[in-house]
Amino acid sequence: MKLGLHYWNYSRPTDPARIAPTLAQTARIAEQAGLASFTVMDHYFQMEQQGSAEEPMLEGYTTLGYVAALTERMELGLLVTGVMYRHPGLLAKIVTTLDVLSGGRGRLGIGASWYEREQRGLGVPVVPVAERFERLEETLQICLQMWSDNNGPYQGTYYQLTETLCVPAPLTRPHPPIMIGGSGERKTLRLVAKYADACNLFGTGEAEVAHKLDVLREHCRTEGRDYDRIEKTVVAGGSPLDDPDAFLAQAEAYARLGVSELQLMPDRDPVAFTEQVGQTLLPRIAALG
Repeated sequence: MKLGLHYWNYSRPTDPARIAPTLAQTARIAEQAGLASFTVMDHYFQMEQQGSAEEPMLEGYTTLGYVAALTERMELGLLVTGVMYRHPGLLAKIVTTLDVLSGGRGRLGIGASWYEREQRGLGVPVVPVAERFERLEETLQICLQMWSDNNGPYQGTYYQLTETLCVPAPLTRPHPPIMIGGSGERKTLRLVAKYADACNLFGTGEAEVAHKLDVLREHCRTEGRDYDRIEKTVVAGGSPLDDPDAFLAQAEAYARLGVSELQLMPDRDPVAFTEQVGQTLLPRIAALG
């Protein structure tokens, strides 16, 4: 079992001038402690379920470029890219750039996007859910083509590219890992089975995660994919530091299901949170193997 840090809040500390140094210190501590990955959100307004839309929020890939320069080992990605926020050809180039400049540590985390307030606010096209999933599938196809030897055109329903040229190619071979976030049983998990190297589920409990993984297994049978080759990751709910014993029990339960990584969301000052995770949780998680 691995732990990753999901850096989702830029409001601690409250001084905007402290955002960059706090992010830098947190990333360095996370790497030194042994966390496996560092992810940020793909939002432009803070999620209203977590606070106020007016709270600070940074563009995700720019943020990861900053973190890449400060670290050497952790895998870097968005959890997860909103499919409507970047043209697929540019997205493939952005993730390639991250992978090259980080020394082969970039990954493409992607999902169907949902936060309509920020989309309408900033002029991002808002389309029906069914279309978002169709665009998500075309985006996955475009990224995979750009990361292949095929530099030819792509003709889809929503996207048309005359050249899928991507030079330099990603350092990660055959391409940066693709993680699809979400737990929709008919569409999201089918796309995981068809295209992804990893899935990302919310930590809604052992029974629910087990059910979602059973659905994924069935989609893998239909698509002819090896279920065991898809990495299973979960965003841990609640605060792991409030009750480390309960968190460890939850981690053990998820590990039995085949989950290999839990992403932790700081619920307090991110520097202090990461330090405590390194001191309190990582040694115990390491014992799970």
